[in-house]
Amino acid sequence: MPQRQSNLKGAALALTSFGIFATSDVIVKYMGASYSPFQNIFFSTLFSFPLVAMMLIGDEREGNLRPRKPKATLLRSGLVVLNVLCGFYAFSALPLSQAYPIFFSAPLLITLFAIPILGEKVGLHRGIAILVGLLGVVVVLRPGHAPLGLGHLAAIATSVIFAFSSILVRVTGQSERSVVIMLYPMIANFLVSGLALPFVYKPMPITHLGLIAAMSALGFVAGLLSIAAYRRAEAAIIAPMQYSQIIWASVYGAVIFGESHDLWTVVGTLIIIASGIYIVVREGTPKVSNTKPVTEARSRFDLGLMPRLNSLFRFSDAKSSERDDVS
Repeated sequence: MPQRQSNLKGAALALTSFGIFATSDVIVKYMGASYSPFQNIFFSTLFSFPLVAMMLIGDEREGNLRPRKPKATLLRSGLVVLNVLCGFYAFSALPLSQAYPIFFSAPLLITLFAIPILGEKVGLHRGIAILVGLLGVVVVLRPGHAPLGLGHLAAIATSVIFAFSSILVRVTGQSERSVVIMLYPMIANFLVSGLALPFVYKPMPITHLGLIAAMSALGFVAGLLSIAAYRRAEAAIIAPMQYSQIIWASVYGAVIFGESHDLWTVVGTLIIIASGIYIVVREGTPKVSNTKPVTEARSRFDLGLMPRLNSLFRFSDAKSSERDDVS
């Protein structure tokens, strides 16, 4: 298949994937208005286990579920628990038009964290892009103009934790089996939310349980579509497509939640998008980046409920390698 045609198909798959991700996030926000984050996390994770189990049934490699780096696995699992709690709370407390721009500062932070942790050398162009993008976050928040609440702090914490966790996976991920990277954070979410559930539980009608099940299924399907997109197109083409979620969020926010968009939020959002896309494009340029922390992460911001796209990629790559060895 010609590369141009393949890129177009990959872009279409990516746009579909990120549209589904945004739909899943709408359910997170909708359910957050009625239930505690702990309750939503518990049932979301519960419904996610069968989906992951069905995928892992096909893993024919020998091994066990003991992590090779227990301390790193424990740290990563703890970060995921904090990430999902902050993310769920931010979605419930903030308009989508404010939550998404803050979440999408994560690629900027990934690039920033890659300097001390991965030894990445960030030149003048990407350095300026990071500063401009973070300035966009300030424009969205406008400290001093409007009060900053716990929702804003939770959204900022989500971006910071996600960025650090992404770098941590890059550092330790090659030594761990994909199943370990997938399951331990999910188990941690399940245990922590389960311990808190008796104190926050509210009876849920079957329709709301169905929504949570749909949220888990949508996240899983969107992850698989993202894998298919990256299989067909270059990372520098697919990665910017994640910002289409902001468009979906604006539409959903206006139609479903009656949200409005002020000028400075739009301006700040555009600054963040432009900076993020510029960094992706620069990383795709030969001899600019050795580690390419953003484009090789191949993951949108996530709330940690479903396996990270990195884990799904590694699982899929391993199966492909095994088939190649057999053939």
